[in-house]
Amino acid sequence: MNTLAISPSRLGIFCMLGGMLFISINDMLVKSLSGDYPLHQLIMLRSVVAIGFTVALLMAEGGVKLLNTGRWALHAARALFILIANTSLYAAIASLPLATATALYFVAPLFVTLLSIPVLGETVGPRRFAAIGVGFVGVMVMMGPQMWAGEGGYGWVVILPVVAAAFYAAMSVLTRKLGQTSRASALALHMQFAFISVSALVYLVAGDGRFVTPDSNPSVQFLLRAWVWPASADLLPILGLGVLSAIVGYLMTQAYRLSHASVVAPFEYVLLIFSLFWGWTIFGEWPATTVLLGAAIVIASGVYIFLREGRVNVAPQV
Repeated sequence: MNTLAISPSRLGIFCMLGGMLFISINDMLVKSLSGDYPLHQLIMLRSVVAIGFTVALLMAEGGVKLLNTGRWALHAARALFILIANTSLYAAIASLPLATATALYFVAPLFVTLLSIPVLGETVGPRRFAAIGVGFVGVMVMMGPQMWAGEGGYGWVVILPVVAAAFYAAMSVLTRKLGQTSRASALALHMQFAFISVSALVYLVAGDGRFVTPDSNPSVQFLLRAWVWPASADLLPILGLGVLSAIVGYLMTQAYRLSHASVVAPFEYVLLIFSLFWGWTIFGEWPATTVLLGAAIVIASGVYIFLREGRVNVAPQV
C-alpha cells in the first residue's frame, strides 16, 4: 500500500484551498481595475488569455474528443449560472469593501448543501438544515440597516453577493453532476467560451457606454462603461487575470469532481482571510463589526455542516 497516496477527497480539498487563494488575487485585481475598465471587457480579455492555458490542459487530459457531450443543456445552464454569479459578485466588489462582499458571498456553501439534495441526491439531516438556517441569520446580520441606507450605506448593491452565491452554488452542483462524465479541462473550456460569447454580445449592445453616466452607481458604471484600449501599465494585471482564470477554473472544477460538494464547499471560507488581507493592505479597507459578526455566524454554521458531513469517507470514482 502506498502511504504517500492522497485520497480523491483530500485532493479535492487541496484544489479548493488553492482555488480560494487564486480567487482572492483575482478579486483584488478586478477591484483595482474596476474604476477604469468595464467588467465585460476585463472578462473578455481574461478569457482570451485563459483559453490558451485551458486548451493546453485539455490536450494533456485527452484532447478535443473530451468536448463531445450529449448533455449540452446542462453545460449551457452551468455557463449561464457562472456568468450571472461572476457579474453579480464583481459588480458588488466595485462598490463594497472586498472583505464585505466576500463575507456576504459566504452563503454560497449553504446554497450548495441545499441544492445537493435535489440535484445530486445527497442526504441532509435536520441538524444540518438547522445549521443552514443559522447561517442565513448570519447573512441578515451582515445585511443590517446600516448596509442598506443612510450615510455610508450601499443600497441595493449589498444583495449582489448573495445573488452571486446562489448562482455559484447552482453552478457548483452542476459541475459535480457533469464531472461524473466530463473532464475538468473540458468543463473549464466550455466556461471560457461562454464568457467570450456573452462579453462580445455586451460589447455590441453597450460597448460605447450609452447606458451609463458619470453620476451612476460605481457598480453600474463598472458593468456598462465604454470599452477602452488598455493602458500599458495595466497589461500585466489583465494578463494575470487570464492566467488566474485558467487556474481557478481548473482547480474548482477538479475540487467538485474529486469530492462531494458538501465536503469541499465549507473550505471556501478561507477566502475571507485572503480578502481581509488584500482589502487592508491594498485598499485600506476593513469591514464593519456587524459584517465580521455575521460572517462568524455563517462560518460557524458551515463548519458544523462540514463536521456532520465529514463522516462520509467514501469519495466518488474519478
